[in-house]
Amino acid sequence: MKRNIGKLALSMSFFLIYHSAQAQKKISEFTVVYNYSISSSAPNAGPPFTATITYYVNAKKSRSEIVSSLANFSTIHDANNGSGVVLREVSGQKLLIRMNADDWQDKNKRYEGLRFTNTAETKVVAGYNCMQARALTRDSLQIAVFYTKDLIPDDKEYDPVFKNLDGLPLEYEMLKGKIQIRYRLASINMNPVPVSKFDIPKSGYREMTYEESKKLNPGVG
Repeated sequence: MKRNIGKLALSMSFFLIYHSAQAQKKISEFTVVYNYSISSSAPNAGPPFTATITYYVNAKKSRSEIVSSLANFSTIHDANNGSGVVLREVSGQKLLIRMNADDWQDKNKRYEGLRFTNTAETKVVAGYNCMQARALTRDSLQIAVFYTKDLIPDDKEYDPVFKNLDGLPLEYEMLKGKIQIRYRLASINMNPVPVSKFDIPKSGYREMTYEESKKLNPGVG
C-alpha cells in the first residue's frame, strides 16, 4: 500500500513538472504595447502625462518606442555587444545618443542587481495567468508587476528593469514619493519583427556621445 502511494506521488510529481514545462513558451520575437501614464498626487498637480510604449524584440536586438503628443523617444539595444542608441524627437529637434556597453550599464544602474519577490496576489491579464512580484531599487523606487511564466523572453536585456524576472511583465506600476507610473497592457503578439526596426538613422539627427548628453541633461543616466 505504502509502495503504491509512493509511486503515485512520484508519478504526480513528474506530471506536474512536465506540464509546467510544457505551459512555458520561450519567445525570441514579439511585440508588446502598453498604455503608459505618469501622475502625481501632489496638491494642484496637473492631469496625467499619457503615452503609448511599444517594445519590439527580435533575438538579441530590441527597440522601445514612447509616443506622446509632446515628444517621441526610441531606444535601440543590441544584447550581443551591450551597445545602445537613444533617439529623441522634441519640438522638431532630433537627437541621437550613442552608448557603448559601459554607458548602457551606467544609464540603467538603478536596476542593477534588482531582485523581485513574489506575493500571494494573482491576476489574469489578456488570458495569461499572472503572479505579482515586488521590488525596491536602491534609490527607493517601488515596483509592483504582474507577470506570466507562460512566456519567457530569450532576450532578458530588452527591458533592464525586468532582466531578473522569470517571465514576461504584462502590467506594472512604479512609485516614488508622489509620482506614480503605470503600464497597462494594450496588446501582445508573437509575429516576426522586421530587422529594419533596429536600423540606426544615418542622417537627420544631431549626434552626441552619452557623456555629452549627461552634461546637457544630468538626468539622462
